[in-house]
Amino acid sequence: MTREERLHAATLVSPAHERRRDRKKRRRATAQLLSDWHARNRAADLASDVEHEPPMIGPAGEAGPAMLRTHGRLRLPKHQDTSATWGGAYPFLAEGGLGADGIFVGQDLYSGSSFVYDPWVLYARGQITAPNVVLAGIVGSGKSSLAKSLYSRSIPFGRRVYVPGDPKGEHTPVAEAVGGRAIALGHGMPNRLNPLDEGHRPAGLDDVQWAAQVTARRRDLLGALAETVLDRALTPLEHTAIDVALGAVVRSYEVPILPLVVDRLLSPDPADDPDHRLTDDGRLAAHALRRLVAGDLAGLFDGPSTVRFDPTLPMISLDLSRVTENAMLISVLMTCASAWMESALLDPDGGQRWVVYDEAWRLMSHPALLRRMDAHWRLARHYGIANMLIFHKLSDLDNVGDSGTAMRALASSLLSNAETRIIYRQEADQLGNTAAALGLTSTEQSLLPTLSTGRGLWRIKERSFVCQHQLHPAELSLFDTAGRMRDRR
Repeated sequence: MTREERLHAATLVSPAHERRRDRKKRRRATAQLLSDWHARNRAADLASDVEHEPPMIGPAGEAGPAMLRTHGRLRLPKHQDTSATWGGAYPFLAEGGLGADGIFVGQDLYSGSSFVYDPWVLYARGQITAPNVVLAGIVGSGKSSLAKSLYSRSIPFGRRVYVPGDPKGEHTPVAEAVGGRAIALGHGMPNRLNPLDEGHRPAGLDDVQWAAQVTARRRDLLGALAETVLDRALTPLEHTAIDVALGAVVRSYEVPILPLVVDRLLSPDPADDPDHRLTDDGRLAAHALRRLVAGDLAGLFDGPSTVRFDPTLPMISLDLSRVTENAMLISVLMTCASAWMESALLDPDGGQRWVVYDEAWRLMSHPALLRRMDAHWRLARHYGIANMLIFHKLSDLDNVGDSGTAMRALASSLLSNAETRIIYRQEADQLGNTAAALGLTSTEQSLLPTLSTGRGLWRIKERSFVCQHQLHPAELSLFDTAGRMRDRR
């Protein structure tokens, strides 16, 4: 306390006869002086500490040449580019989408916009070069509902649908709902299909061209049926025996049927077999085809057709749910259905069609049928069709054949000729096979086990989307494949 302050404080000493009110005022004044004195001392101490500390570097850095600044400002020109280019430079940019033309599927979960898909529209734009689709997902992931939505919602756009083999019969209600037809075959049923029917005649063919086409299709179909039953390729001698027997039946009957061809194989016309060698050459093929007439596969192909394959309907499905226990019979039926379908596909006025192969692992295990499927996939653009192959998991390809075999190569070519790959939820032990077969990135691979029901990864050429499939209440009841699991009767 300075000398002046001490003197001033001394003057505040209470005199002997001072009033009580004045004494309180003097005490308060003395306390205020002491408080101000302590405050000045604390401020002086803080200032002394700051003077001895090193200086702080400001926001602009050190002063002078140590700032390392140039005399001018850095100016960068503005850059403008497409969203596709920025998507590669900045991966968190939302995908631009596939446009608004096509079939509504659901919601793009990355951008929040509607997701629309149509293979014919994308092909016309040049965004894809192959219209085929591969759809894979475990049981209960929602892949069947997606497949039915894709083809049923495209019917109002003028497309037709063929399901050449429905092992579980789940496409039958859809075919009936859209005004199509489901052909149900099985033992004990009245339906018969003659594999040697002429089938649908395309427009623009004269009688000679049509006759040649029918003959070639019948010959190929008989050979494929015999190979399917024999589980091997036919020899040249067996091909000759089948050709001779078929020619003899066609000359004698207006509509050939399979029992007549079998009879000619077992007992050739002497005029066609003067050396009696065709009987031995075609004996194994004859007994193979006989299984379709009088053996364990009899009752479906041994007479004239009672139902016809009408390509003008919006949807046709071959219901095989009554023969699922017989893999050989399923393969034979599918082979016949593929032959009938080819005659409609060759029609230039037939329009665009979905061809749906459900439970593909069953169908691809038969060489003759796999070769037909491969031909349809390679000629998809020529036929104007979009093939859809439905799997549970990609390891189902292991049932097709051993690695390195011709059958495995054909099955792999189906995947390579499909630029649209839709993958629903997969189990953890399937991620490696799925990513390798479909060319997925590590990010896409890690996404697969987390997908909920109805949510899938769409890989369209080099573009990826995550889409939530949306169903109308009417579709939800029509597409339901788990009704029996919820039936509480």
